Amino acid sequence: MRSFLLTLTTTLALAGCGRESYDLLIVNGIVVDGTGAEGRREDVGIRDGKIVVLGDLSGAQSSRTIDATGLVVAPGFVDMHNHSDTTLLDEPTCESMIRQGVTTMVLGEGESQGPIIDGQRPWTTLGGYFDHVEQKGVAANICSYVGQGQAWTYVKGYEMTPATPAEIEAMKKEIGRAMRQGAMGLSTSLLMPPANLVTNEQLAELARVAADHGGIYSTHIRDEGEGVLDAVQEAINVGKWAGIRVDIIHMKIAHRELWGRVSEIFTMIDQARAEGHDIRANVYPYRAGNNNLRSIVPPWAHDGGNEKMLERLRNARLRARMRKDILEGLPGWYNHYLATGGGWEGMQLVALSRERNKPFVGKRMSELIAARGGDPVDVLFDVLLEENGSVSTIFFHHAEEDMQEVMKQPYTSIGSDGSAISRDGPRAGTHVHPRWYGTFPRVLGRYTRELKLLTLPEAIRKMTSMNAEKINLVDRGVLRTGNWADVTIFDPDTVADKATFDDPHQYPEGVPYVIVNGVLVLDNGKHTGALPGQVLRGSGYRRDPQQTD
Repeated sequence: MRSFLLTLTTTLALAGCGRESYDLLIVNGIVVDGTGAEGRREDVGIRDGKIVVLGDLSGAQSSRTIDATGLVVAPGFVDMHNHSDTTLLDEPTCESMIRQGVTTMVLGEGESQGPIIDGQRPWTTLGGYFDHVEQKGVAANICSYVGQGQAWTYVKGYEMTPATPAEIEAMKKEIGRAMRQGAMGLSTSLLMPPANLVTNEQLAELARVAADHGGIYSTHIRDEGEGVLDAVQEAINVGKWAGIRVDIIHMKIAHRELWGRVSEIFTMIDQARAEGHDIRANVYPYRAGNNNLRSIVPPWAHDGGNEKMLERLRNARLRARMRKDILEGLPGWYNHYLATGGGWEGMQLVALSRERNKPFVGKRMSELIAARGGDPVDVLFDVLLEENGSVSTIFFHHAEEDMQEVMKQPYTSIGSDGSAISRDGPRAGTHVHPRWYGTFPRVLGRYTRELKLLTLPEAIRKMTSMNAEKINLVDRGVLRTGNWADVTIFDPDTVADKATFDDPHQYPEGVPYVIVNGVLVLDNGKHTGALPGQVLRGSGYRRDPQQTD
């Protein structure tokens, strides 16, 4: 009798589940939960921002029901490498990311939004930035690293001098404070001065502070060209010496003469992982990166910051020295000119402000040089002077085959290296990298459905749980009872990127629904205007950020 009553009680409870009411119900879809498991036919019940049940919810009631017949129901995508730090302030709808299925953006590469010198922003600390975003509202969740370059310039400015022990201690203090304010770890962007003056040992010392607060070390390595193997080894060494998880940003070989040697990087990482060190990486599905035309100017010319660089560009003797360094290279300097194979056609100009230059937005640098006439390097210097030292540029410098091999590695995940904007927003007239609009649908469409480089469960895992687990987001990245209801629903037969290098402001197709914290942000292909995103703070967060451990 007791067994019978228990069975009856269980049956009635399960039957009752079907009659429960939910805020949002997703039915008839194929759930690919983010763990790498194959898809399964399940319904999803959402209440109070969280997933409360997965299973057969026939007959259940809800305020809104989405019929996902023929669609995949996946966790919202976690963008491991995102630059929306400032764009989300005036475009909080984050449309170019939401329409890809991105529900969480990881910010703060190298130059984070804190610490900041008083007067530059309405805040001075990373915690202040978080508070500002929460007050304004944002469509997607955000989190951020504290940037090594940010701490460096906050402490010692733009002088091209090594850091003293006292300055390193001051940087450690700022990194610790940012970690207690909720940073996910320490990030670097070691390509450009003055941040690249930091030594390997100093990096480990700074990273140890992040490790002590439960953070990770996310690194844009020092050199992706001729010195790429040494730069990868440096990242591994930091992980070993600081006892910290490492995530190498957009791992690639960006130097034409080294294409095809990416397996040497895999060997290094595999060995470190076999020794017990947690070394990982992320990748974007394009063979071009985005930097600045000023990165072609040798490091010594940047000493003292932008104004000093412009002064040197006006000096004929120093221009001659710079020309030699650009054409021949310097030891330890990642030279974008040589990385593209020594040709100006491998550079696409993204942003130009002077009227005489605006017709060349979206054109190759070789076209501008041909129109101007004269020595190509002189044209480079003149354009930088006219544009106040800054020209955002796309560099075609790595191989498709290498990129695909990186994407297949078991420890690599997906990050866009893009920003959240919109086709009709204040940046609609700029020429951006297509990854701002297309990264995640491109992985699903081209590399999963068409090329079958990845299986669908693998691809989704690389965009969801792998990234969430990297930064210890324990309640996101997997469709699981009790987790926050960040959900992306897409058509596996049609999902695709539309943005191109020549016409980047195009939304993807095949992603009709995106849910953030239980709220529909993309509803049958239309942005609802909702701003339900949260600031996600790291495990080192203290309510009193001045508190020390």
